[in-house]
Amino acid sequence: MKYTITGDNLQFVNVQLDADEKIQSEAGAMRYMTGNVTMEAKMKGGLFKGLKRAISGDSFFLVDYQAHGGTGIVGLGGAAPGKIVDIDISKGTWIVQKTGYLASELGVDLDIAFQKKLGSVFFGGEGFVLQKLSGQGIAFVAACGDFNIVDLKPGEKYKVSTANAVAWQETVSYDIEAAGGIKTALFGGGVAV
Repeated sequence: MKYTITGDNLQFVNVQLDADEKIQSEAGAMRYMTGNVTMEAKMKGGLFKGLKRAISGDSFFLVDYQAHGGTGIVGLGGAAPGKIVDIDISKGTWIVQKTGYLASELGVDLDIAFQKKLGSVFFGGEGFVLQKLSGQGIAFVAACGDFNIVDLKPGEKYKVSTANAVAWQETVSYDIEAAGGIKTALFGGGVAV
């Protein structure tokens, strides 16, 4: 699969599909495609897997795109202005905020992940359910605004507003703590991870 990510504040993934090559996306992600590309909504993994996707903030159905009779192009984009990053899931499992998944190669499995600490459910701002991407292939994650990608060293801590934590590898420990005292936590937007 060949692709480019284009645009500034409203990015698109332009995927070039060779004949009979496929890619999948969340429902509603397609922005444009060439005339030789077909799309088909599928309940991947059956009813239970579809329900789990819906609970995690994704669509009940995933959409497959396939080129016929030659190379085709599919343009995919997020629901709001923002950026898109590509992640090689073959290098490890990723946890993504519930609306972050945009598209992937068919070898990427989309599932749900749960917050491990009760405090993160009530004070984290992102809820109890997240998305888990595993398997083989490239996945595309979209979010509003820009990305600040941080490569954590072993033992390094980084505090991020929970509304701005988009994706992290499954090996990263994630917890919620108040940023300062009660007054700061209540009136300063004070939860951090």
